[in-house]
Amino acid sequence: MPSGESFYITTPIFYVNDVPHIGHAYTEVAADVLARWHRQAGDDTWLLTGTDEHGQKILRTAVANGVEPKEWADRLVDSAWKPLLETIDIANDDFIRTTEARHEDAVAVFLQKLHDDGFIYSGEYEGYYCVGCEEYKQLDDLELTEVGDYAGQLVCRIHSRPVEILREKNYFFKMSEFQDALLDLYETQPDFVQPESVRNEIIQFVRQGLSDLSISRSSFDWGIKVPWDESHVVYVWFDALLNYATAVGYGADDERFARRWPAYHLVGKDIARFHAVIWPAMLMAAGLPVPHKVFGHGWLLVGGEKMSKSKLTGIAPQQITDTFGSDAFRYYFLRAITFGQDGSFSWEDLSARYQAELANGFGNLASRVVAMVDRYYDGVLPAPAEYADADLAVQATVAKAAADADAAIERFAINEAIAAIWTIVDELNGYVTAQEPWVLAKDEAQRARLGTVLYTASEGLRALAVLLAPIVPKATAKLWTALGAEDALGPLAEQRIREAGAWGALPAGSTVRALEALFPRIEEPATADSGAA
Repeated sequence: MPSGESFYITTPIFYVNDVPHIGHAYTEVAADVLARWHRQAGDDTWLLTGTDEHGQKILRTAVANGVEPKEWADRLVDSAWKPLLETIDIANDDFIRTTEARHEDAVAVFLQKLHDDGFIYSGEYEGYYCVGCEEYKQLDDLELTEVGDYAGQLVCRIHSRPVEILREKNYFFKMSEFQDALLDLYETQPDFVQPESVRNEIIQFVRQGLSDLSISRSSFDWGIKVPWDESHVVYVWFDALLNYATAVGYGADDERFARRWPAYHLVGKDIARFHAVIWPAMLMAAGLPVPHKVFGHGWLLVGGEKMSKSKLTGIAPQQITDTFGSDAFRYYFLRAITFGQDGSFSWEDLSARYQAELANGFGNLASRVVAMVDRYYDGVLPAPAEYADADLAVQATVAKAAADADAAIERFAINEAIAAIWTIVDELNGYVTAQEPWVLAKDEAQRARLGTVLYTASEGLRALAVLLAPIVPKATAKLWTALGAEDALGPLAEQRIREAGAWGALPAGSTVRALEALFPRIEEPATADSGAA
């Protein structure tokens, strides 16, 4: 996208019925990397995250813990969900809670508009309801289990818990009227739902025919009141989806809303249907633009199963960051897993990648280069002499990596972007090994060549610091300072990432500083025994 355009990206808002696990953190980090990249590109960037605090599931959890729902939500937000953002170094611009007045008031405005425009009617509905999903289920969403505590019962395929049969008088949204418009949207904007596997699933679902959507509940009262009938509360998903609009001014600040909207939504694939079917239909009914994109990423698997607290496969992010640090957490999950597909987590793979790729590959490279500039040039970056083919090869690698990484980010292919950037790490390690600056330093006749080699390696590190800043912000900030780039070029956050591949930005004469290990060696890495929750 051209620099300066609006890039508004959202995570799902997460239920506060329990504490976060690494599946939640995975989504947060992915959105944060995309947002940081676009900020450094000069785009008008806004990252939204938050919590979903209404609905039957939250009510039951609060009752089970002997407190009111709002008190439960406050406790979990303050003790778990906001601290998560610090644990994994998320630079969000806003945090919305669905119990905030700014959200509740705007939901009422939206709902009243749809009612006034004839898109809402009253009726009765009976069906299978999964409290975990907060959703009525079709039979093909369920399975009859034959073993365990729920033998002989229909259970949700996602939560493996029995569904309930509910019959209520509700208000309904005329979603069926938007079936053709949705199919046309998917056809004319093939990037609207990604990846392709999720897009195909969504299209197949809509082609089977859409029913109208029950959008209110009268069997409990924890939710936003329906404005024309306060005996009903708004269906939690209808309420929750609107956070993406209410957080940026819908119903309160038209100018701000126009500046930010539409958004890019990053969600888990299990909730893609809500975001790619119900949400755009709601927006169409209100006469508002649909989102730019809905990207349904894959699940994190532990022992072959989706991450789940109820199945005791949840791992707290802090169990990883306490040992490996937030940078390693961010790098590992976005490098090791093809973004958009399911990926398996293991402590062994995390430890191996930390040692090989971060500590040995990137960290050791940075330490060696900075130390040699200090040793051979008293900490002052030398000017390059004539470039040889090996030096030009480094420059070409840097330019290509920067362009390829930016193109991958545009596709939300974060793992491909990191792989492209890592070609610079590999190229520089090979370059330093082949050029042997420690040998050149012993021959005064090779002084000019030594200067060129160390400048080339340092300038390559400058490009790496810029390109990796959205992914490993703590390590790159240390490297930026050590290279003398903070003094020479200004703060790392202000460097234009799409210009990172332009050679020669780091001026000769910059003063390098001592660099502590970016990724300290871990002698006894964590194991499954020390990390399973």
